[in-house]
Amino acid sequence: MTGTSAGLAAVRLAAREAVSRGRELRIVHAFTWSLPRLDQHYDRARRTASQVVDAAVATAQRSTPGVRVQGQLVDGPADRLLVRLSRTAELLVLGDDGLATLPWLPSGSVLVQTVARAWCPVLVSRGPRPQAGPILAAVDGSRCSLLGLRQAAEEGARRNVGVVVAHVVERPGPAAEAAGREILARSVEAVPELVDYRVRLLAGAPAATLVRASGRARVTVLGPRGEHDAGLLGSVARAVLRQAAGPTLFAHGSSVPAPRTPVARPDPSPALAP
Repeated sequence: MTGTSAGLAAVRLAAREAVSRGRELRIVHAFTWSLPRLDQHYDRARRTASQVVDAAVATAQRSTPGVRVQGQLVDGPADRLLVRLSRTAELLVLGDDGLATLPWLPSGSVLVQTVARAWCPVLVSRGPRPQAGPILAAVDGSRCSLLGLRQAAEEGARRNVGVVVAHVVERPGPAAEAAGREILARSVEAVPELVDYRVRLLAGAPAATLVRASGRARVTVLGPRGEHDAGLLGSVARAVLRQAAGPTLFAHGSSVPAPRTPVARPDPSPALAP
């Protein structure tokens, strides 16, 4: 974490997540130093970094009474450290680093590298506190989006809120809408633990449409890459990461839901929504 307002917002969100999951919160600050350790500024810089950790621990304890928390100052590049820690963590929580104020998304940033390469889900905080509303899960038929839907189902059950399963049709028309409804149907059938949900077929540019929809969601869940994306982050994930109106959960994990025998589901033919 960092000592910025975005970093402390992430700490508060992480503290609530830790308590709701019955887990200990581990606050980690990466410390890097390129000069020899005998440099006169080294001790001062390390003390400052330790103070950042102490302030974050105090913030977590003040914001969420009862949270079990420990702080740690670790040497090494932050992106490598976070990816390594994600192998054993249940969840990584990071601040948004003010990405919405930048004209583009820097691929080399710690946040982008972690969201793209982590082994566990990554929750990116945004704003002082998550708003009320359902979990929004974006699906496009890819394996990443199915994993995201499974994690959205888990989030909805844990928070006792419903899940909105959304697919965006970029160019509305009978064929495209039928294909979109098929993607929605296959997606919900692949996740048996998804119980409290409704499906929505949205129309428009996928990235901008999901960014707008995120303004009505408690958490937006999606995969870091879509059906046709092969880069570090998919184009939709990049836009949502930079501009989403609330916390965004990027799905990671080794298990993808397997297809199952179709069963009757509510709202089988969603109306097209703008």
